[in-house]
Amino acid sequence: MRADEYVDFDALGLAQLVRDGEVTPDELLDVALAQVAATDDAIAAVVDVQESVARATIASELPSGPLAGVPFLLKDLGCEAIDFPSSMGSGLYRGYRYTYDSELFVRLRNAGLVTFGRTASPEFGIGPTTEPKAYGRPTRNPWNTKHVAGGSSGGSGAAVAAGVVPAAHGSDGGGSVRIPASSCGLFGVKPTRALLPDGPAAGEGWAGMAIDGFLTRTVRDNAALLDAVAGPDLGAPYYAPALAGSFTNAIKSPPRRLRIAVTDRSFTGEPMHADCVDAVRHTAALCESLGHEVVVAHPPIDVEHFMRAWADIVACGTQLTVASRVVELDRPLTEDDTDRVTRLACLMGATVSGAQYLAAVGVVHAVGRTMARFLVPYDMLLSATLAEPPALIGRFDPNRDDAWTDFVDYRLRYVLPYSPFTALANGTGQPAMSLPLWWNDDGLPVGTHVMARAGDDLVMMQLAAQLERAQSWFESRP
Repeated sequence: MRADEYVDFDALGLAQLVRDGEVTPDELLDVALAQVAATDDAIAAVVDVQESVARATIASELPSGPLAGVPFLLKDLGCEAIDFPSSMGSGLYRGYRYTYDSELFVRLRNAGLVTFGRTASPEFGIGPTTEPKAYGRPTRNPWNTKHVAGGSSGGSGAAVAAGVVPAAHGSDGGGSVRIPASSCGLFGVKPTRALLPDGPAAGEGWAGMAIDGFLTRTVRDNAALLDAVAGPDLGAPYYAPALAGSFTNAIKSPPRRLRIAVTDRSFTGEPMHADCVDAVRHTAALCESLGHEVVVAHPPIDVEHFMRAWADIVACGTQLTVASRVVELDRPLTEDDTDRVTRLACLMGATVSGAQYLAAVGVVHAVGRTMARFLVPYDMLLSATLAEPPALIGRFDPNRDDAWTDFVDYRLRYVLPYSPFTALANGTGQPAMSLPLWWNDDGLPVGTHVMARAGDDLVMMQLAAQLERAQSWFESRP
């Protein structure tokens, strides 16, 4: 199979070719590896390749899952797997090997996917760009390499957009699936809190704000991946509302007539870039044309107060990750081990008392209740995914020493104006998605963002599929 043929199929399409005997999993892996080599200098999306592991997976007879034989990539953060070392975007964890397979990875493997490597992530998932010093080069946007691919699943976004794989794993603690989806012209989903497994080593990430997800070129691929992994693992401390069926079956039908709240300004109350306003208004008009009711409404959220609490929680989580590794290595931490933003997060984490941490969790929970009340008369909230088109490389470089003074300054004065929308869904636990329905005059994708009521994942995906049928984006490629 040639590369130009390979990119004409989504993951389910490739799997069908395998079932029909038109191509073998080894041949698909050959193309994926060639795509890594062909795009590496330009976008630096893939940071570790384990070809021998992938070949052995194929040789051991793949499970007869719906995605059997499809090449797949894991983010270099989370989805722990024995055969796939992870640095978490950090020199401190370079070459780190897990002693267990996460339940998420086991379920992906049982779906028949052929995982062959990991994609770039900012250090410990902090930030809206993927430019850690650990890799020696930034991950770039395939639509324009002067711009960021997003973060923290930036490598996965760049790899899917560039045609390396049709779908890839991501994780999302503040928008880390949806930001790269918006930046790279892809469909990205953050499910309802606890819908996907976190075990066996963790009960929750970042006080329940972090969850795994996927970046895909089609809605049906994301649906198939979610179907493959949804459901709690043994001993999970939280349970999402039970799904009334599968994602794959749900997206075959349009949703009921929805009442959608829409805002064309930032959650901070400030105006946003005209390209993002255009994207929101276009999506709102498309929803109206499909029979949905669209109502202008702005959530009553003090997003800066929420983000201060988010920063407390993330700083503590980052400090724990760094401190644990220092104990393992049994040596002092050096400045070369981590990025400056990480060091600032650790400094802040060391000042947060137990009482302050619990207070931050309380703020996050209160925001969740406020949003639940806000959505009582609405089914969903439509906004932009980012307040600007994809930023230029270097703007959020985690090692800049000429900008932010501390971690709160970094998050509130620099990141929040750029990304004021996505983290709210992490705090509330609501499902959310970024849709690739708009490109600006410079040819850069500008995503639109939808948050649904907690547990309404199936309805949200039905809307995504309906919008995809109305305005297909599959042929839009860099």
